[in-house]
Amino acid sequence: MYTFSNRLKIASIILMIVGALGIVGGFVMAPGSIEEAKEMVASHDDGHGASHAVEASHGGTTNEHAVAEGHGEEHDASHDQHLLDQLKNRPWAALYVAAFFFMMISLGVLAFYAIQRAAQAGWSPLLFRVMEGITAYLVPGGIIVFVILLLSVLDMNHLFIWMDADVVAHDALLQGKSGYLNPTFFLIRAAIFLAGWIGYREYSRKLSLAQDESDDNSNFKLNFRISAAFLVFYLISESIMSWDWIMSVEPHWFSTLFGWYIFASMFVSGITVIAMVTIYLKSKGLLPDVNDSHIHDLAKFMFGISVFWTYLWFSQFMLIWYSNIPEEVTYYVTRISDYKLPFFGMIAMNFLFPVLLLMNSDYKRISWFVVLTGIVILGGHYMDIFNAIMPSTVGDQWFIGIPEIGSVLFFAGLFIFWVFRALATAPLQPKRNPFIEESKHFHY
Repeated sequence: MYTFSNRLKIASIILMIVGALGIVGGFVMAPGSIEEAKEMVASHDDGHGASHAVEASHGGTTNEHAVAEGHGEEHDASHDQHLLDQLKNRPWAALYVAAFFFMMISLGVLAFYAIQRAAQAGWSPLLFRVMEGITAYLVPGGIIVFVILLLSVLDMNHLFIWMDADVVAHDALLQGKSGYLNPTFFLIRAAIFLAGWIGYREYSRKLSLAQDESDDNSNFKLNFRISAAFLVFYLISESIMSWDWIMSVEPHWFSTLFGWYIFASMFVSGITVIAMVTIYLKSKGLLPDVNDSHIHDLAKFMFGISVFWTYLWFSQFMLIWYSNIPEEVTYYVTRISDYKLPFFGMIAMNFLFPVLLLMNSDYKRISWFVVLTGIVILGGHYMDIFNAIMPSTVGDQWFIGIPEIGSVLFFAGLFIFWVFRALATAPLQPKRNPFIEESKHFHY
C-alpha cells in the first residue's frame, strides 16, 4: 500500500504557499483606479517599446473590438474604463485558467476511467487505483471553479461580460441569448454538472473498493452499468460546460466544434497525468505488475489524442479563417495579433512535440521519455486554456507573470497533495477485478 511521503507532502504544501502568495500579490498589484491603470500601462510600455504602446492604446477584448473608434471624450473615458477592467481582470483570469486546467485534468481522467469500465477493458485494471486517486481532485477542484463562477455572478469580477446588466441592456444579441445566458440558470447548470461528475466518481470508487472484499462480481457489474450511463451524461454535460465556462466569456462568438475541442484537451491531459503518476509510483517500487506495455498503451493514447486535438483545432480554425466572416474570424484575428507566442507555441507543444517524440513505438516504452513528452503536453494544454480565456478577459494586457505563475503553483501543489493523499487510502492494486490477471499478463 502506498504511503504519502513526508517529502512529497512538504513539497506540495510549499507549492501551495508560494502559489498563494503569488495569487494574493496579483490581486494586490491590480490597479484600483484609472490613473493607476494608465501608470501601469505606461511603465510596461517603457520597457517594451513604442510598438506595444500603440497596441495598448487601441487594446480591448474581442468583444470590444467591434466598438467604433473616435467618439471624443466619451470614447476616451470608456476606453480608460475598459483598460481598468482588463487589468483588474488579470489576477481573476489567471486564477480561473489554472483552476479550470487542473479540474479539467481530473475530469479527463474520470472520462477515461468510465470508458475503461464500460468497455470492460482487460489491459487497464492495474491502473484503476491511479485513476481513482487522480479523480479525487475533482471534489476540491470542482468546488473552487464553482466558487469562482459564483463570485463572477456576484459581480466580483468581469470575466463574463454577459453578466453585466448594463452591457446586456445595450446589446441585442446578448438580450436574445438571455434565456440561456442568465446567472441563475448558469449556476444551476454548473451545480448539476459537478454533482453528476462527483457523484459518479464517489459511487464508482465505493463499488471498486467493495469488489475487493466481495465474493462475487455484483459490484463489478453494477460499476459497468453506471459507467455506461455516466458516459451519456458526461458527453452532454461536458459539451454544455465548455459553452458555459469557456466559450461564453466571448458571447458574440460560437463554434459547434467547441465541446469536442475542449474534450480532446482534457482527455489527453488526463491520460498524460495517468502515465506520469503511474511512472512515478513504479519508480518507487510500487505497481510491480505494471510493465512497459501498459506505459506504451498510455503513450499511444497521448500520441493519438494529440493528433485528434490537432484535427479539431485545424477544422475549427481553417473553416472560420477561410470563410472570413467578420463576427467569426475576429476570434482568431485577436489571438494571432495579440497572442502570437502562446497561440503558435500551443500548436507546437500540443501537436509537433508529441508527434515527433512519440511517433517511434520504442520511445513509448521509455519512462523518462514519456514523462518529458507529458510535461510538454501539459504545458501546451495550459496554454490552450490560456488562449481561450485571456483574450476575452484581459485583451492585450496579458503577461506570464506573478498572478499566472502563482496560480499554477498553487493548484499544482493542491493537485499533488490531494491526489497522493487519495492514493494512500487504499491498496494500489485491485484484488478481485475479473480482468486483473489479464492486466497482469498484458504483453505484446
